[in-house]
Amino acid sequence: MTPPDTKHVSRFRSDLERLIGIAPTAQAQLGIAVSGGGDSLALLLLAHAAYPGALRAVTVDHGLRPEATTEAAAVADICATLGITHQTLKITTPITDDGNLQERAREARYALLNRWAGFGADRRVEWVAIAHQQDDVAEGFLMRARRGAGVGGLAAMAAQRAIGPERGAAWLLRPLLDWSRAELAAVVRDCGLTPMHDPSNGDPKYDRARIRKLIAESGDLPADRLAMSARNLRDAESALEWAAEQEWRNRSAIERHESVSVDMGDLPHELRRRLAGRAIEYLRREAGLRDPWRGTGIDRLVRGLEAEKAGTLAGIAARPGRRWVFRIAPPRQSH
Repeated sequence: MTPPDTKHVSRFRSDLERLIGIAPTAQAQLGIAVSGGGDSLALLLLAHAAYPGALRAVTVDHGLRPEATTEAAAVADICATLGITHQTLKITTPITDDGNLQERAREARYALLNRWAGFGADRRVEWVAIAHQQDDVAEGFLMRARRGAGVGGLAAMAAQRAIGPERGAAWLLRPLLDWSRAELAAVVRDCGLTPMHDPSNGDPKYDRARIRKLIAESGDLPADRLAMSARNLRDAESALEWAAEQEWRNRSAIERHESVSVDMGDLPHELRRRLAGRAIEYLRREAGLRDPWRGTGIDRLVRGLEAEKAGTLAGIAARPGRRWVFRIAPPRQSH
């Protein structure tokens, strides 16, 4: 197995350390999520060349394809050759196909990676790197644009974030966001490896596969420019979140953890929307509501409140006025 070109290793090291500020070590290890596809193999090879002795690798078997077990074993063999500790994690609870199978699989994968990384005193690695790259950003941008997403939905995926909600959770890193799929494929090829192929990547029943084909066939949709737009929107999203945090501190009032009121008087719609979402999320946590809420319905609720109409969303009742009041809704009576 030929090591990656030194210029690629230097570039990767610069990209990673720009995110975390330091170099991984044997004491502060970097976890690498490896599926066996070209992007994740390139990530593994670059990270091993940059930080030998500072890595652990993990492969998630979603249980969706019979080939997954063989692919995980192949990744384990590559890691053994490189001297990297590797573990395969299996998702044992069946993933429900509710029309967005890939999204449900992603959620299950991140939950499993969070447990693998550990948190607090039991944290095994400091960071978990995944292989999202520039073409993924472009594809995600177009997928969400066709659904009418706002700034937050169109923004490029964050380069780093906590991998789970627990205090002391490891950080999820995306150090390859400025690399193209073609560049990463060349890294793998030059090292003498053949990546594994996931047929779902070309299956037209999946949105991403159709968008990928559209970008590849259209000279008017360059992936690097689409990704640039998504990165610009990530900056805009960060600015809006900063503004929302300031307004939340200045305008919200919490009463006995049962209600939240927010002065919405002179705010633009987008900040009203974000503050309403914060109020709902806060009260849901306080009420111990465990059913997932992904923000759906917030636009309809906010438009109604702006028209002086009360409403209920995700178990939280909202009342209009200069100060919008949010309360935990009483349970529905069964008849």
